Amino acid sequence: MNIQRDIKKAISDMMTKYPIIAVTGPRQSGKTTLLKTIFPEFQYVSLENPDSRNFAQSDPNGFLSQYSQYVIFDEIQRVPSLFSYLQTIVDNSGRMGQFILSGSQNFHLMQHITQSLAGRVAIFRLFPFDFQELKSANLLSSNYEECLVRGFYPAIYDRQIPSRTFYTNYILTYIQRDVSELIGIKDTRHFQNFLGLCATRAGQLLNLSSLANECGISQPTAKHWLSALESSYILFLLQPLHSNLSKRIVKTPKLYFYDTGLLCHLMKISKPEQVLTHPAKGALFENMMMAEYVKRMHHKDQIEDIAFWRDLDGHEVDLTINNGEKSNLVEFKATYTIMSDLFKGFAHFEHYTGITTDEKILVYAGHEYQHRTNAQVMPWSEFGK
Repeated sequence: MNIQRDIKKAISDMMTKYPIIAVTGPRQSGKTTLLKTIFPEFQYVSLENPDSRNFAQSDPNGFLSQYSQYVIFDEIQRVPSLFSYLQTIVDNSGRMGQFILSGSQNFHLMQHITQSLAGRVAIFRLFPFDFQELKSANLLSSNYEECLVRGFYPAIYDRQIPSRTFYTNYILTYIQRDVSELIGIKDTRHFQNFLGLCATRAGQLLNLSSLANECGISQPTAKHWLSALESSYILFLLQPLHSNLSKRIVKTPKLYFYDTGLLCHLMKISKPEQVLTHPAKGALFENMMMAEYVKRMHHKDQIEDIAFWRDLDGHEVDLTINNGEKSNLVEFKATYTIMSDLFKGFAHFEHYTGITTDEKILVYAGHEYQHRTNAQVMPWSEFGK
């Protein structure tokens, strides 16, 4: 099965403008498959391979004389010394599109790029499939509950791996290993508990103290573990919209998972029908739509300034897309019926902030567009198009 990845065009365009391209993102998001497809003429070297890694570590000059140009270096963060050598090679050659770097540990990869290759690298992030990619292959389900539970990782679609099997192995094989490498976790039981507790807080304001207390760890440890999960592209924090107009706004970020299949697995939701009666239905829908927008931004290489807005009275707008003095506002509602009170967050935002809004969109679980006086109503499957 060959599902076209929308990031392909953006990567290809930058090959004539930068000597090095870097593609990062979560493990199993399809980075290697994508790069081999776009650049079949490039040599491919995985530094997960012990022999290749030992060669690069023990004899970097010999290694790079063998792979001097037009090479994909996968998991290059495993050999940090290579970054300085690559800097010298591309500076001397002046060639564009000479090397492609790939890695799944964002913290280490970006740290080495910043230290050695600043200004020489175009950076891209590839995530699991988004709605439009699945739709182009006729694989997007007609109901959001099925998409939400199934998840979006390529192996689930390409190899028909049941979601439960995939996510069980994903946690054991990748998440625990990567996070352990980043922060040296000794007690995996505590970490598994922490990951599960993060899942129960998806779509909510982050209360680090409560999270730490419930897990039985210190607050600095909780912060450290959370940072590692961010660096491994498991979850992300959405910051609140900063406004100097009012002190009565929430300043705490909200927590989301990049993939709702993993989120549902951690919450022991295995069937779509469980979503409809689950107390967290609204948060799950919001998480899926927020993750969709973030994925689409990166896959189109159109990064925007996004946030959420909430005041101390609980009035909220789920997503603000900010452009100078104006904002686009988006609300996510896991309902098939549109009621007038669903639009009240927009009115509160405009009243309290005084910020002019270009567009107001309410994304819901149904399938029809509606043009309302208060906002545009959009089907979930069309969001982020």
